[in-house]
Amino acid sequence: MTETVGGSAKKTAARAAAKPAAALKVQRVYTTEGRHPYDEVTWERRDVVMTNWRDGSVNFEQRGVEFPESWSVNATNIVTSKYFRGAVGSEKREQSLRQLIDRVVKTYVGAGKEHGYFAGEQDAEIFEHELTYMLLHQVFSFNSPVWFNVGTSSPQQVSACFILAVDDTMESILNWYREEGLIFKGGSGAGLNLSRIRSSKELLSSGGTASGPVSFMRGADASAGTIKSGGATRRAAKMVVLDVDHPDVVEFIETKAREEDKIRALRDAGFDMDLGGADIVSVQYQNANNSIRVSDEFMHAYESGGDFGLRARQTGEVIDRIDAKELFGKLAKAAWECADPGIQYDDTINDWHTCPESGRITASNPCSEYMHLDNSSCNLASLNLMKFLGADGKFDAVTFAKAVELIITAMDISICFADFPTEPIADTTRKFRQLGIGYANLGALLMATGHAYDSEGGRSLAATITSLMTGVSYRRSAELAGIVGAYDGYARNATAHQRVMRKHAAANDLIRTYHANDSSVHKVATEAWQQALAIGAKNGWRNAQASVLAPTGTIGLMMDCDTTGIEPDLALVKFKKLVGGGSMQIVNQTVPRALKSLGYQEEQIEAIVEFIGEHGHVIDAPGLRREHYEVFDCAMGERSIAPMGHVRMMAATQPFLSGAISKTVNMPETATVEEVEEIYYQGWKLGLKALAIYRDNCKVGQPLSAGKSAKATEEKKSSETVVEYRPVRKRLPKKRPSQTVSFTVGGAEGYLTAGSYPDNGLGEVFVKLGKQGSTLAGVMDAFSMSISVGLQYGIPLEFYVSKFQNLRFEPAGMTDDPDVRIATSVLDYLFRRLALDYLPYDKRAQLGIFTADERSAQVAGEYGAPSSDVDLEGLRGSVEAAPAQVDAPASEAPKQVGSSTELLELHLGKAADAPLCMTCGTKMRPAGSCYLCEGCGSTSGCS
Repeated sequence: MTETVGGSAKKTAARAAAKPAAALKVQRVYTTEGRHPYDEVTWERRDVVMTNWRDGSVNFEQRGVEFPESWSVNATNIVTSKYFRGAVGSEKREQSLRQLIDRVVKTYVGAGKEHGYFAGEQDAEIFEHELTYMLLHQVFSFNSPVWFNVGTSSPQQVSACFILAVDDTMESILNWYREEGLIFKGGSGAGLNLSRIRSSKELLSSGGTASGPVSFMRGADASAGTIKSGGATRRAAKMVVLDVDHPDVVEFIETKAREEDKIRALRDAGFDMDLGGADIVSVQYQNANNSIRVSDEFMHAYESGGDFGLRARQTGEVIDRIDAKELFGKLAKAAWECADPGIQYDDTINDWHTCPESGRITASNPCSEYMHLDNSSCNLASLNLMKFLGADGKFDAVTFAKAVELIITAMDISICFADFPTEPIADTTRKFRQLGIGYANLGALLMATGHAYDSEGGRSLAATITSLMTGVSYRRSAELAGIVGAYDGYARNATAHQRVMRKHAAANDLIRTYHANDSSVHKVATEAWQQALAIGAKNGWRNAQASVLAPTGTIGLMMDCDTTGIEPDLALVKFKKLVGGGSMQIVNQTVPRALKSLGYQEEQIEAIVEFIGEHGHVIDAPGLRREHYEVFDCAMGERSIAPMGHVRMMAATQPFLSGAISKTVNMPETATVEEVEEIYYQGWKLGLKALAIYRDNCKVGQPLSAGKSAKATEEKKSSETVVEYRPVRKRLPKKRPSQTVSFTVGGAEGYLTAGSYPDNGLGEVFVKLGKQGSTLAGVMDAFSMSISVGLQYGIPLEFYVSKFQNLRFEPAGMTDDPDVRIATSVLDYLFRRLALDYLPYDKRAQLGIFTADERSAQVAGEYGAPSSDVDLEGLRGSVEAAPAQVDAPASEAPKQVGSSTELLELHLGKAADAPLCMTCGTKMRPAGSCYLCEGCGSTSGCS
């Protein structure tokens, strides 16, 4: 980051404080006295080689890196390529995980000693060993900025989340652009509320009419797109919020939906709206998540069917009225059409605000989990919940609590030495010391313990763990307040802070438990809250907030988590990266553990796992009881979790979080506007702070431009005289040109022979697949005959391509064709190959099918030579216009990490419209309300 606020003079002033009356005694949890954690693991050397999806060239290589043998290849690759510091190939380059952990941990311990946290040298040493052990064994991880910056010559930035502020002056608006740009340049994201800006219905002092916040959003959006294409490590992540009583609220709600309409209209009119297209730059507002802030007053008006007043920004007078149901319907319809805006519940957020005397909470970070004062920041850390699940199936609440104490202590120490992008953010963060501890792997934990994600038992366990985490965090915060002092803003907000602590504790008392696990966790959580209240009443608290649930994108991969944040498992079958290159398909290791916890025997488990490996789901698995199906429900697939199941899980954990939850509720394509409206309404009723939905294929769906015009033509014909047309078969001549292509799809070998008319129109196809006389060979012969006859009767090839591309069945996977690297089935490959060989470019462009050279040329032609700095996410509209494109972007070789995962999720839910990774170009997948690249670890938001 170019501009930071840190300097020795400022830090010295910030550190000035009276000597503490007490100091922290640290006890060992994981480590043994006299033995360093590094000596207790087996280390090995590995080569990290990552390839470019465009041409197969190596875009990162570091050989001989040192990692514990227990770390996966994927975690090794991501940590080496993203977090190791120093120029690649130089002696200063980090080569071992030991160096990375030492760089960070020793900086934290040194600052802790300097600022009087520890009672003595022995306590500091134990603290160092415990942090080292937990990081080494993937028990938790700090957020990415810590790994990027701490202990280096770079500014010591530790925060991933920022909230800015903008007032109704041109100076403030221009400063917003500047501050946001600085944050984007450093690879982080920011959010802000635009509601102070006068609406387009209000007058300026000069007598003219104000531009309104939506107009200023255009400039900020363009700025974000430009900066990220100039070399950011990931896409510009931002959140824009508008209050529901702003007079421009309808325009704001419909902004992104109108842009989606623009994409459709321009594409259908023949404009180039594809990846790298010359006309895609006309699409606006694509770099931000938009959210509406609704008040209880508005929601009550919605319930009663009354109208609602829209207020002038400066005077607060009502200048217009609107039907609340109509406005809420517009909000739901826009979200149904394009997934924006999300919704934030203002009164609920501020009812849980610990510092109302210092200002209201008006906005959030881009992923919606951090919500606090304007011009503030939050550093995050997340625990890997599976590390606390014993072999006996019991969650170790006591060890979990001790781990939370150590992590919270480290997170608070980091604020003592941290640098910040602006002076206002530095000042607010140092005064209020906001922390964001959270967790990952909840979905895996629930499955492993035999709980369905959408079940009372599952929600109870999640609630008790979340309550325990936050209760222990505030208990430790109160203890730290007695050692190094409460946060500066506490005295002014003491009454409100204590009130919120009592609300958390009261919510904990209302948790209903169902099993031994949640009961034992709840008991420890209750003790933690009682102690937090008692100690806090005496000392105050060191931190204005303690916990959030972040997406845990990159750091989730670093910890080898199966699931991110609060999410359920994505699918039961995943692909495992192999040390020697390539990957293999495996059933999630959580599945056999879950079956064992449900009482199945080894023979039954083997049979069920084998069935899942073959079919990808549990329906009709041998010996699996139907009442256990729900345990294996995932976010996507044959048995996907209902939308309200996601909402209910969020509601179960929200009362035990200082902030909010980064999560998108997936909805099927068949969901209605009314169902979206009900989800947003229930979010308010259930006490959530924020909510976003994503309806499958709600972005510009299939890239066929013929659909609209064909429908219009049919409607026109229906009003005219009916004329019967009979197709005429045009047979191929006796002697015709043909070509044969050998292919391999997912290990299955075959041959495609295509014959054409003398004028080069395709007229027949023959496919040889499987042994002669086999059922597969016979079916392919019959299929080839049917397609050939259809072509001769005049059915256009592009029609067949549109119907058969993306068809999904086995065999599927990597191919040996450089133009179509991944296929979801043999037919998917065949018709993509035929399209490439026989259709002109303009028709293939409508179908989203390009050769490898064409894909590279598109990117290079518009943005220069392909590189990690190319603004691929800025072209998101065209990717979303073809959500099912498997071959663009395709991975170039089987060893490309994450490429195989696309086969499981590309056509499902939010993953279908996921952007391309800024770093490696492969398709990203959802992580909370953001996106994550499993190949290189890049994220579109907090990590």
